[in-house]
Amino acid sequence: MSPASLIRSAALLVAASFVVQLDALMFHLTPNQRKCLKEEIHKDVLVTGEYTLSESPGQSANLKVTDSKGHVLYNKDDAVKGKFAFTTEEYDMFEICFESHLPAGSGHGGDREVSLTMKRGVEAKNYADIAKAEKLKPMEVELKKLEDLSESVVNDFAYMRAREEEMRDTNESTHSRVLYFSIFSMCCLLGLATWQVLYLRRYFKAKKLIE
Repeated sequence: MSPASLIRSAALLVAASFVVQLDALMFHLTPNQRKCLKEEIHKDVLVTGEYTLSESPGQSANLKVTDSKGHVLYNKDDAVKGKFAFTTEEYDMFEICFESHLPAGSGHGGDREVSLTMKRGVEAKNYADIAKAEKLKPMEVELKKLEDLSESVVNDFAYMRAREEEMRDTNESTHSRVLYFSIFSMCCLLGLATWQVLYLRRYFKAKKLIE
């Protein structure tokens, strides 16, 4: 590979580091408690998650992944350890909820330790399986990964540009409305002032205070 190609590849990897996201969280879940995590994710993004809950006698826990419209993307009763995956159909807010249950009369249960690892975008793809399925050589796998990374970078820049245009349109629309409202308010004040002058003039004439 030529030096120029190496430089371009390194630049793509650096840029993609801002796109590829991986979250590893650990928290405690007390009995009969519900904890949720929310996150906004772009359209057409692969999301994978792997979770582990520590054992606690008499307790059970449910895991549910939903979007802002209430659609259930993943649901697991008595969750202990597992994985989930889904692809977003549109830009939306997604919620991941763990809920612990302790039956009445079971005494005071201990906290359960929850470990959650989430991957999004290129990081969520399993390139080993892709290489086997498409019979790709190691170099071809790396090129495939770079291609996906560059596509993610382009999509993110396109999204940011669209958001910028949307915000600019909103600002321009707000500015126009404020301007029109100011002109309307000024006209109302001028009309009210004119009416007051005419009313007072008629009043004073009626009282014969002025001619």
